[in-house]
Amino acid sequence: MTSWSTALLDFIDQVEKTGILVMMNSVVGNNNHRPLNPNEFRGFALVDDIAPLIFINGADTIAAKLFTLAHELAHIWLGQSGISNPQLNKTPNVKIERWCNQVAAEILVPLTAIKKEYNPHNSINDEINRLAHLFKVSTIVILIRLYDEKMISKKTFKNIYQRELRKWQSFKQHKKQHRGGNFYYNLSRKVSKRFALALIHSTLEGHTLYRDAYNLLGISKFKTFQSFAQTLGLE
Repeated sequence: MTSWSTALLDFIDQVEKTGILVMMNSVVGNNNHRPLNPNEFRGFALVDDIAPLIFINGADTIAAKLFTLAHELAHIWLGQSGISNPQLNKTPNVKIERWCNQVAAEILVPLTAIKKEYNPHNSINDEINRLAHLFKVSTIVILIRLYDEKMISKKTFKNIYQRELRKWQSFKQHKKQHRGGNFYYNLSRKVSKRFALALIHSTLEGHTLYRDAYNLLGISKFKTFQSFAQTLGLE
């Protein structure tokens, strides 16, 4: 079974193949002492004819990052830029945000798929956990999806929703951010792999100054630039 992390990275790669840049970072610039707060924003989308861009707050949970990516992708499709905070614990008042949430839910948990997979004979608690792992979303998304499609009653929804919401918020509050990992791999996600490849190509071909490339990538040495290029399969 595909892991949550793999599902997110595969989704990012699929989006970038369409020409959309996807950047993900959990701190302000390179300052690990200034984390981005998911309660303030989870992502944003910038619509552009040449280089549309999605930014994901990397300090959020993986399930939330998957939902944010789908939500911001809907913004790009709609042609509406903006900073978004797609919250699962409330229905957005703004029509565009509500539409983007609905599109995100359909991308991540297609109606035909959940109707096929849902087993009403299992306990609802076991079922929402099973479906959450199957679709790589939070139990909140599954619960809302089942209720919206009238697959569970309002009473069942109300009995479980607040409990799952508290669990989700508690998990976010105590989630420790991983600071390690491969520097070059993390850099490709931070600046967008698609952007990094285009920038390195341009630099190696002499169209962009190395100094400017360093600034755009947030590095300072040729050796780092060279190693990064090799990591991306460029010589």
